[in-house]
Amino acid sequence: MSVTALWTLDAGHYTPHLLHRQDRIWPETNCYVDLWIEILATLEADPIACLPFTLGIDFEGDQWTFFKPPPGDLERLYGIDLQELTIWRPIAQHIEEQVRRGRLVLAEADAFYLPDVAGTNYQTEHAKTTIAIQEISLGDKHIGYFHNGGYYALGGDDFQGLFCSAGGLPPYVEFVKLDSFRSPDSTFLVDQSVALLRSHLSRRPASNPFAAYIERFGEHMNWLSQEGLAVFHRYAFATLRQVGAACELAASYLEWLCQKGGSDHDGAEKDLIAVASAAKAFQFKIARAVNLKKPPDRSLLHSMESAWEAAMRKISRQYLK
Repeated sequence: MSVTALWTLDAGHYTPHLLHRQDRIWPETNCYVDLWIEILATLEADPIACLPFTLGIDFEGDQWTFFKPPPGDLERLYGIDLQELTIWRPIAQHIEEQVRRGRLVLAEADAFYLPDVAGTNYQTEHAKTTIAIQEISLGDKHIGYFHNGGYYALGGDDFQGLFCSAGGLPPYVEFVKLDSFRSPDSTFLVDQSVALLRSHLSRRPASNPFAAYIERFGEHMNWLSQEGLAVFHRYAFATLRQVGAACELAASYLEWLCQKGGSDHDGAEKDLIAVASAAKAFQFKIARAVNLKKPPDRSLLHSMESAWEAAMRKISRQYLK
């Protein structure tokens, strides 16, 4: 018998949230943000309200911020309580216990065993990712899980590989307590979200992070030119995909505020979209440069620097008076 945390979901007929439309610049962002978008949408809570944290992304030296919704934001907006799960027996037993109690389980997983990434990692490459398990059957060796921009199911040998591999340290696992969950009315949600916007905006980088990235980019290219495309893909995920996806989500958030009756942001949304688009284009330029062993034109980096500066100036002028 399967147990479910929420309700029975049909992986074959699941419809992703609009933030995961394939016509977006970055249809997927990172595994953690993507699964929270889908979890909140499934709970019939608006996930866009929790996106103010995207405005705090920074260049961290060898990567851009791996941006994630802070647990405190989830609690403030939706009453969601996120806790770490201590692993002291077989992990699948812990998952069944928590799911039976109506709790989602967010677990580090090896993408090698996840059929939804067929064509990239599945059965070809071991890579860490996070999934949110909301259905499990120990007897049938089956789970239903949120991952990236959708909801999926797996079983059989993939279940065995995911949970029954011998050796190694236990993964990091969280569980989602929904006892105090609320799907708030629009007025409350907007008010609380704007308060979070002001808080995250006040902690934005003190100086333009693209200036720091440009300063280090030559060093990055010298290193990348000695590596293959496989290493480039990991670099691109940690850098351009993170900043590009964060800026596109931030633009969607500002558009949402306008739709909810907020004032115009003087074109800050367009500035953020410009960053997102340029990051995508520059990713392809770096790939070609790595392949040809020659440095790429950096003009797109400077355009991102200017667009980010303009966006932060406009948003700060409105919300940090």
